[in-house]
Amino acid sequence: MRLLTFASLVAFANFCSGQLIEKVNVFIGTNKMGHTFPGATAPFGMVQLSPETKRANFFNEKGEYNSEVYNYCSGYQYQDSVIQGFAHTHFSGTGHSDLGDFLVMPITGNVDLKAENFQSSFQHKNEKALPGFYSVMLDDHKILAELTASDRVGFHRYTFPQNENPEVVLDFTYNIYNYDGKNVWTFIRVENDSLITGYRITSGWAKTKTVYFAAAFSQPISNYTTANLSEQDYKGFYRKFNQSKNFPEAAGKEIRMLLEFEKSDSPLQIKWALSNTSTEGALKNLRAEIPHWNFDLTKKETQAKWEHELEKVTIQIPDKNKESVFYTALYHTCLSPVLYEDVDGHYKGLDQNIHNSEGFENYTVFSLWDTYRALHPLFNLIQPTRNNNMIHSMLAHQKQSVHHMLPVWSHYANENWCMTGYHAVSVIADAAVKQVGNFNLKEAYKACDQTACVDYFEGLKDYIEIGFVPEDKSGVSVSKTLEYAYDDWCIAQLSSLTNKSEVTMGYAKYFMRSESYRNVFNSNTGFTQPKLSTGEWKKPFDPLDTHGQGFIEGNSWNFSLYIPHAIPTMIELMGGKKRFEEHLDSLFTMHLDDKYIEKNEDITRDGIMGNYVHGNEPSHHVPYLYNYTSSPWKTQERVHAIANKFYTNETNGLCGNDDAGQMSAWYVFSALGIYPTCPGSVNYDLGSPLVNEAFVKLENGKTIQIKASKLNDKNIYVKSVKWNSKEIGLQISHLDLVQGGVLEFDMTSKPKKLKK
Repeated sequence: MRLLTFASLVAFANFCSGQLIEKVNVFIGTNKMGHTFPGATAPFGMVQLSPETKRANFFNEKGEYNSEVYNYCSGYQYQDSVIQGFAHTHFSGTGHSDLGDFLVMPITGNVDLKAENFQSSFQHKNEKALPGFYSVMLDDHKILAELTASDRVGFHRYTFPQNENPEVVLDFTYNIYNYDGKNVWTFIRVENDSLITGYRITSGWAKTKTVYFAAAFSQPISNYTTANLSEQDYKGFYRKFNQSKNFPEAAGKEIRMLLEFEKSDSPLQIKWALSNTSTEGALKNLRAEIPHWNFDLTKKETQAKWEHELEKVTIQIPDKNKESVFYTALYHTCLSPVLYEDVDGHYKGLDQNIHNSEGFENYTVFSLWDTYRALHPLFNLIQPTRNNNMIHSMLAHQKQSVHHMLPVWSHYANENWCMTGYHAVSVIADAAVKQVGNFNLKEAYKACDQTACVDYFEGLKDYIEIGFVPEDKSGVSVSKTLEYAYDDWCIAQLSSLTNKSEVTMGYAKYFMRSESYRNVFNSNTGFTQPKLSTGEWKKPFDPLDTHGQGFIEGNSWNFSLYIPHAIPTMIELMGGKKRFEEHLDSLFTMHLDDKYIEKNEDITRDGIMGNYVHGNEPSHHVPYLYNYTSSPWKTQERVHAIANKFYTNETNGLCGNDDAGQMSAWYVFSALGIYPTCPGSVNYDLGSPLVNEAFVKLENGKTIQIKASKLNDKNIYVKSVKWNSKEIGLQISHLDLVQGGVLEFDMTSKPKKLKK
């Protein structure tokens, strides 16, 4: 191994000495779709405390789906000018949503709890957001709101105008993706004049979600009012009480509270702890993580955690805007999955029982259809311990599942079954082949095997028996077939790492299943297409259309390139390298008519290059497929074009949903000049770096230095690549990278064209 030079080590130390959180633009997202939330959270924190700018209901007045609700997946839209309050749970940039638990809004003056007149206007010039901190001036109430958080506790600080009595609305009716009936039950106890506990049960994307809380106040509550917006016909003997005024408990489906405080020269502070097990668990979390009332100390501690995460990859690039884009992307990759256990290790499992995470830390929010592609592979490089904990969490999920399945898209002790495939097997196999983690390979294989044999899941019975999913029996059949085939290849790789005979037999079974992509490839058209249960091709067929053509969030032009585990065979099926390259060229340069995207909520022109749709995940590996043709320089060219067009430092700087970090993970990898084209393989494909120099700090104490010193706007092509002074080809092994060393790209302005 080549050691880093003294000069390199000095440069590395200099890189790490700055305040990297200042380089993050928390407001980068997409204004139209699933904006990332701008609030306060610790890295991978359970509490994600953020402003809500609109109460968007899932259904309109006619009972029809309200398409506007899609824009509020994270509760916040930058173009809005009104804040409803601050909630404690959020998704980051997902295309569907839930959460928005426990809305808190400080106010002054009179309020009608049933009329929702406690909102306030605000201006972006009075808004500030950094990792771990958010503040805004609430203009209507002249209140300065400041937020920070530990892992499990949200910390509020509200500075009220002098001579005003502080008031706070606690809104337990608010939800992201709200609709009548989503709130199943809320229970609240006013324990004393400075502590409130309780829980809320909702039924939404998570069918049965229970979140407990404990809220402590820095000043005594002088009076409180409770409004039950969904009165029950039967009140029992509680009817003998006036439950609306200073009554210390409340229960119902739709509850709001108004807390009143005496005037004070000090800001009003609130510590709001969450738990998924009990109010006792929330109190434990509160006492363990923030036992004091020093807001600035918590802010400092949490921002130190963010510095630690951001310092894992330090870069040098002359363009400050691109530097901000990079660190914002790295920040986004640390927002989920989220910690999902109390400080004592207890958590609610998929079976709704309380478990203890012995030997691992439990996580939730697994958007696996998105994140298996680049986010979890990125974790294998810079977050291996955390990714190992996430895999243990997935394996625990599988044991608790009545279906005996690994998570598909899960959050808060629920499986919501969103999207296709069973991509947890990819995350497990990728970690296994890269020798990350301490999970038992035989048990992991068994979990994958059981998952892949649940025959009532999404056309899986037909897939197993006849080798493809028929479109007349199960929709988006081609996507399912292709994704099952890839996932089965991952299971085969996992099987090959064991010496047990019964598992070794599994390799043959799953490798054979992984060839099923052949059954939906039509050699006459050169595309993957939907088949009927009779074996006939479904007609009519339009490879540009998404709807009714067997695909999900993509069309055949893009999905026909989704055979990442058998790229040479895919090229052969499509007519050889020359024809394959022509297909790629056409994909990036052709015109896609508006009619093909006008029905899609999550695809706009902002995320499309020709017919290549970067704003959605199925094509993220496609630019790197040129490496398998005679023109790898086109990978280098496309990567730079995509990065420059689709990632900017503007508030709408993402071209589509960040999808729990996947969109950002693509950028982080591509900026470093490497990409996991096929997770489950030990190799990365090489591209063209977006930064002049980078240092990647590994958990094992080693460092990867990446150099592209001659990189500029013209020198985007790679003449040669060296690893520790030795010239290499277009791939590099993870096992080599984690030994540390120097990956050096010799950049040039002229494409290196190979003989065809």
